[in-house]
Amino acid sequence: QESVRQYLQFPPDQSVRILHAKVAQKSYGNEKRFFCPPPCIYISGSGWKLKQDLLNATGAGDSCYRLYGYMGLDSSCVAQADTSKLAFEDQPDARMFACAKSLYISDTDKRKHFRLVLKLFLGNGQEIGSFLSKLIKVISKPSQKRQSMKNADLCISTGSRVALFNRLRSQTVSTRYLAVERGAFVASARQWTAFTVTLVEDQHADSEEFTVCEGFICYGCVVQLVCTDSGVALPPMVIRKVNKQHAILDVDEPVSQLHKCAFQFKDNSQMYLCLSNERIIQYQVSSSLREQSREVLNDGSCWTIIGTEAVEYTFCEGLACVQGSVSPIPVITGLEVNGGGHVAMLEVNGENFGPHLKVWFGNVEAETMLRSPKSMLCVVPDVSVFSGEWRWLRHPITVPLSLIRLDGLIYRSTFSFTYTPEHNTPPQARGALQNAPESDTLIDFIHQEFTRTNFHLFMQN
Repeated sequence: QESVRQYLQFPPDQSVRILHAKVAQKSYGNEKRFFCPPPCIYISGSGWKLKQDLLNATGAGDSCYRLYGYMGLDSSCVAQADTSKLAFEDQPDARMFACAKSLYISDTDKRKHFRLVLKLFLGNGQEIGSFLSKLIKVISKPSQKRQSMKNADLCISTGSRVALFNRLRSQTVSTRYLAVERGAFVASARQWTAFTVTLVEDQHADSEEFTVCEGFICYGCVVQLVCTDSGVALPPMVIRKVNKQHAILDVDEPVSQLHKCAFQFKDNSQMYLCLSNERIIQYQVSSSLREQSREVLNDGSCWTIIGTEAVEYTFCEGLACVQGSVSPIPVITGLEVNGGGHVAMLEVNGENFGPHLKVWFGNVEAETMLRSPKSMLCVVPDVSVFSGEWRWLRHPITVPLSLIRLDGLIYRSTFSFTYTPEHNTPPQARGALQNAPESDTLIDFIHQEFTRTNFHLFMQN
């Protein structure tokens, strides 16, 4: 308990974050269509420095601590030669960064979805663990047809994350990504940034505030791109479809994965978002002499848009005697409270659960029962262990939820649990609870206990 309390005050966490595209274009024959943008890995947290200090104390050299890794596809038939070796480099923001530029999926692989697998090691050969990406959809080529709701997973929805890249003269070596560095927008050949694309109402030009809309992004709509890391945003722009280096002004179909598009500044319809070497500039277009509904673009103002995903794993070895891998890393995806009063149970849903894990409420271990690799049940600790006497409590108490392995390895979650006092339970609520369906004897007992309580328990993410 004391060790966990110290951890919660100053958590020496170790985080591994993987950024990748939602879709991957299949390679045919001898060609290799490398994933674009390439999957990126960011290593952060003070726990990595703590691990280095511990190794230094044992007399190990810097080479023993240096991180290296491999990334490949989640298939046992993939050979080591088809994986990408990662070289981590230090960033100005104290993170370490690497990207896998040589990954592709062959036409001999018949899967419609796959995951990326990242394997991390120390310089002395010790395995840190394996980390999975989210699911990636395989496509043969970008769809040029108008997308329907049947293919909604290929459409770009408002509030989703996207990346933008540009290829001058369609050459892979000339690929540059829209990125944010030190608060400024740049065209980077090394790193890409995920942006939240938001559909906003087309209001008057003199209005500085925009109302967010729901739905899919369609050509001709006003959108705003916001950096997911820094919050830096570009001005509102109209997204236009690109065909043969022309912006098409009379198209209103949904934007799809790997479509070529252009961004027309709303306040100045003659200006488009453009790159010039590493700079982001505004490009002034000229109207097509043949068609009024087209505008002529240059190479630098034609962008390819693609949806992106991010997954982050956080753990702490600082207080543990970890000899092996930290994986499989358990992930909590949802919580459900059953009951209340003196007997309340919390159902924890997620992935990679096992009998070696216990649920902790703050620095208090809960009695934990494993139901399946995707479900655990635990007894909610009495609130008195956090507050002393419950009857004197007049405000909610929130504690973080963690999963701790038997060897002391801590997996921090994004979830917390809140004890909320309620002085009088409404009769309607009591009646509803008494009529709740009975699933088994334990749940029936929990519901009976709940009807005799004067407070509710809630959880929040």
